Amino acid sequence: MADLFDTLPEPDISTAPRPLADRLRPGKLCEVIGQDQVLGPEAPLGVMLASGALGSLVFWGPPGVGKTTIARLLADETDLHFVQISAIFSGVADLKKVFETARHRRANGQGTLLFVDEIHRFNKAQQDGFLPFMEDGTILLVGATTENPSFELIAALLSRAQVLVLERLGLADLELLAQRAEHELGRALPLGGEARESLLEMADGDGRALLNLIEQIAAWKTQGKLDRDGLATRLQKRAAQYDKSGDAHYNLISALHKSVRGSDPDAALYWLARMLGGGEDPRFLARRITRMSVEDIGLADPQAQRVCLDAWETYERLGSPEGELALGQAVIYLALAPKSNAGYAGFKNAIAAAKKTGSEPPPKHILNAPTRLMREQGYGEGYAYDHDAEDGFSGQHYFPDGMKRGVYYQPVERGFERELKKRLDYFVKLRARRG
Repeated sequence: MADLFDTLPEPDISTAPRPLADRLRPGKLCEVIGQDQVLGPEAPLGVMLASGALGSLVFWGPPGVGKTTIARLLADETDLHFVQISAIFSGVADLKKVFETARHRRANGQGTLLFVDEIHRFNKAQQDGFLPFMEDGTILLVGATTENPSFELIAALLSRAQVLVLERLGLADLELLAQRAEHELGRALPLGGEARESLLEMADGDGRALLNLIEQIAAWKTQGKLDRDGLATRLQKRAAQYDKSGDAHYNLISALHKSVRGSDPDAALYWLARMLGGGEDPRFLARRITRMSVEDIGLADPQAQRVCLDAWETYERLGSPEGELALGQAVIYLALAPKSNAGYAGFKNAIAAAKKTGSEPPPKHILNAPTRLMREQGYGEGYAYDHDAEDGFSGQHYFPDGMKRGVYYQPVERGFERELKKRLDYFVKLRARRG
């Protein structure tokens, strides 16, 4: 049976159907849609190619923005042999073969551009393995990642490669890509204006996803043009790009936090909705919202923390989706509450002072003296009971002996902290008056 298969001719794949995304793959860098910030004449890649000094690179960006295409075209522009591997499917043995082949190729006068997709999937030891071959010129490395290289790639590799950020495609870029697709197909898409706009939105900045959607639409048999509802009936909206353990997770929670801090309830609700829509755990959001109340509002509105805890408990009782409304109301409250990080800053200042002073003991006059020996050592001697003092305030020194009095909490003139500032100023005057 093996002999029979050995005699079969090699299949001719030149006439096999090709996906639209493959048929529209640019043949030159100037044909790449978008990414002018890296490909323009004065942009990093434009300058490198013009000077003939292309170095190792890491492309960081979302799916479907051209990372693989640009890498392949760079190899064409520089007459380098293009080799592509994926960190998902490659191991140490595969890398050794790639490096050995590249070494032989270099000995014969040709360099190698090694494109590594999902490079962040390689562990630290595997990433270390690239370094000697990058240094001696055996390979020119072009890595691609959807995750933040600062967190996912080792410092030694980052020091030898320039990170270039590729951005999600805008609606204008996607429209241009759709027009190219229509030209390739030889006919216009059967979509009305609003339906076409909806299609571009469905792609969510991903050019490959748009071409796949267009390929589906082109195969439909329709009478006339579809409207937005007709398109939605036939074509399900793509799930938003959101990785609960990846970079998008941290970007969106940062956006939510800063919108609250910036007193913008509409933006805060938008980012909350984005995270919930992406599948984020509402309990994680409840915890972070509570953190915002103590970090950015604090005692300017002591009720804010209680609102967050009540919203958290409400969610636990109701679950999703009903309980998510309580989280939304808490976010609105936080965004509109007076802001102060005085308590947060004061606590950090106190921690820094405590680390600096080490294990300095409290002054003896504020220590309890339950035994005779402790009384003989001066414990509790000279302590002034504040309730017996004028105005209920003794003004005694409560820091370690010899330590200058610290000033850590400085309330702001906003919300309830305005009242706290009045009290603090009052005690400062009394303390100065009583020496």
